[in-house]
Amino acid sequence: MDGILDRGRDVAQQGLVLARDWILDPANWSQLALLVGAFLLALILTRKLNPLITKALTPPQDSQTILAKARRFLLMFLPLLLPLLAFGLTAAGEGATRAMFGSGELIAFGKRIFLFLAVRAFVRDMLADPLLTFLGRVVLLPVAAIYALGLLEPVMAWLETTMIPLGNLSFSLLAALRFLVVATVMFWLGRWSNDQSTAMIEKQPMRPATRQLAAKAAEITIFGLAFLLAMNIAGVPLTSLAVLTGALGVGIGFGLQKIASNFVSGVILLLEGQATVGDYVELDGGEAGTIVRMTARAAILETFDGRWIVVPNEDFIVTRVVNYSDAGSANRYEAPFSVSYDTDINIVPEIIEAAVSALPFVLDDPDVPDCELRGFGDSGVEFACEFWVNGIDDGRNKYTSQVLFAIWNALKENGIEIPYPHRVVELKGPMPT
Repeated sequence: MDGILDRGRDVAQQGLVLARDWILDPANWSQLALLVGAFLLALILTRKLNPLITKALTPPQDSQTILAKARRFLLMFLPLLLPLLAFGLTAAGEGATRAMFGSGELIAFGKRIFLFLAVRAFVRDMLADPLLTFLGRVVLLPVAAIYALGLLEPVMAWLETTMIPLGNLSFSLLAALRFLVVATVMFWLGRWSNDQSTAMIEKQPMRPATRQLAAKAAEITIFGLAFLLAMNIAGVPLTSLAVLTGALGVGIGFGLQKIASNFVSGVILLLEGQATVGDYVELDGGEAGTIVRMTARAAILETFDGRWIVVPNEDFIVTRVVNYSDAGSANRYEAPFSVSYDTDINIVPEIIEAAVSALPFVLDDPDVPDCELRGFGDSGVEFACEFWVNGIDDGRNKYTSQVLFAIWNALKENGIEIPYPHRVVELKGPMPT
């Protein structure tokens, strides 16, 4: 116990000596004073500059020009002003301290702390995308913290020497982390570029099928380039992709024939434009609905009752497809009805055509409503009124139902009877008592 106490007293005395030497060293006091002064000066400058920068970079609220978007983008970096100003002022003070006293470890540590605060503000206040926020928290912040503690070089050396075996191949832990970071950033850049290109293509005056084909081509090109750049930056030789390409070709030849066929069929559909988003189609298999989405593998049909049917693109090429109309085009329908044999049938067409023409959704072009005599039935005279509307008479619109209501009301207003079935019963033999 006495030995332990003596050892403790020796350690305490050495600590007191080191603390006294540090306190009495003018270089340490000057570095600490420069750190405090740099932070206070950066704080004062930030309070003065923040309103001016905000006023200069804030565009009108409804402005969507390129200059306005650039000003909003620069305004996002405003939270970095304080730590970066402190970092710059501390760097200038470090040069002066090293020139005067030949040392600057304390102020260099403070400079790294300010850089860490800048990285923290960047991750916390500027990264809105969930993927980039996750990458900043698990990679960028730990790296900045290790750098602030002055341990970046030994940690990097340890990661470089730690090898991960993978069959006949082996790679360092640093290379794996570098590939993960680069691939994530390139994927995000590819997704952002794809969103921007798609938005630009959507504004171009072209057919919907051509627009979709251009968007798909841009998406494939962007993500293909992102993949190649990620492999190149991560140090993976592109010549090694030849083996992967060969294996992919064999897979397509044996197991991926349907996928390749559907992909090529989708490209053909987009090029020809025979079926595109918004069309109401019916296939030989009985599938019918409006095309709401076309992917590289299949088309998605929405039925009248809100269900989605996934139809492979190949079915549009190898089977018979009835395309009722493009979105917004005119279609003809008919509403059948009957009148009594006691009616003057010569006045019926004029009455019905006037009633149907008054409906707001009935078109006059390509033809006005036409009431035709169809035949003489068992119970009455059979008519049908043909009319044109925009779109499909589906579960949402029910054009025929509204036309039938109009026909019923018109016949009632003009005193025309709608017949019901009549049956003649013949009784043979005497009447029962």
